[in-house]
Amino acid sequence: MYNQKKIVVVLPAYNAEKTLEQTYQEIPMDIVDEVVLVDDASSDKTMDKAREIGIKHVIRHAQNKGYGGNQKTCYHKALELGADIVIMLHPDYQYTPKLIPAMASIIANGLYPVVLGSRILGRGALKGGMPIYKYISNRLLTFLQNLLVRQKLSEYHTGYRAFSKEVLTTINFDANSDNFVFDNQMLSQVILAGFEIAEVTCPTKYFPEASSINIRNSTIYGAGVIKTSFMHFLQRTGLAKFGIYKPKSQS
Repeated sequence: MYNQKKIVVVLPAYNAEKTLEQTYQEIPMDIVDEVVLVDDASSDKTMDKAREIGIKHVIRHAQNKGYGGNQKTCYHKALELGADIVIMLHPDYQYTPKLIPAMASIIANGLYPVVLGSRILGRGALKGGMPIYKYISNRLLTFLQNLLVRQKLSEYHTGYRAFSKEVLTTINFDANSDNFVFDNQMLSQVILAGFEIAEVTCPTKYFPEASSINIRNSTIYGAGVIKTSFMHFLQRTGLAKFGIYKPKSQS
């Protein structure tokens, strides 16, 4: 609880057995009320590890639903638990849980309803070992997105995000892809719905156990990002209408 706001951290997990405990141990439980882990049909013992270290809310998908499908389950469970603030943290220890208090406080104090942990602000990305091709792709895609979306974010591709309850109960995230482009579709929805976004500098770590999509999936993701950006532009300018931008109340 922070400023009378219930905080739920959600962990979309896939083969995170080796890094889950280290991630969980750094979550500031003095302000975090609940932790939810969704295991997307991992082939390792992620679910067993989650229960062993004491995570109360553990959900396992019988079949792999994809990164976006995993997040959908995470957010629904967090809202079911009465969350006022939901923080999505990857359990692969690529992002530090130590930023949770800063991200939560921004929302709890009514400054911004969405907070992103940015690897690009400062020099955290390359310093933390981000592959150069990923860094260049990130910068190019972000430049294009800022032009089409009319924003000024440092990156759209971070996996460290915090949302207010109002955001999650307004945008229709269930209409989004079950794949990696879910993240970009969600930000597009957030922006078109009129919610402001804050960014905080976030160090990142790249190491063998950290999850990372391969070049093939990165290419598919990049194409999806470009498509989403043009959809956003067409929706914003009134040239076309897309179902993902309908509020939940109209879906």
